[in-house]
Amino acid sequence: MQFVVPFDHPSLPGHFPGHPVVPGVVLLDHVLAAIETTYGPLGALRLPQVKFVQPLLPGERAQVELEGEAPRWRFRVLRDGVLLASGEVAA
Repeated sequence: MQFVVPFDHPSLPGHFPGHPVVPGVVLLDHVLAAIETTYGPLGALRLPQVKFVQPLLPGERAQVELEGEAPRWRFRVLRDGVLLASGEVAA
């Protein structure tokens, strides 16, 4: 699933004024949306492992890749093949 966080996203002001960076929680929201799109609504979740490696800037296109099946998925968030974040979601 691909996504772009627009320049006017409400999380950006204050997340480094003058040099906005997409907060990690916004990336995770897109990961959960990708899981729900494929597997339907999720119940209680845990994120036993998450690692943020590179920032995503507003207006940049990113992609969520998933592996696994319910109740556990591994994810990667990439920008042009560059790893931004990875981890695991458990329902």
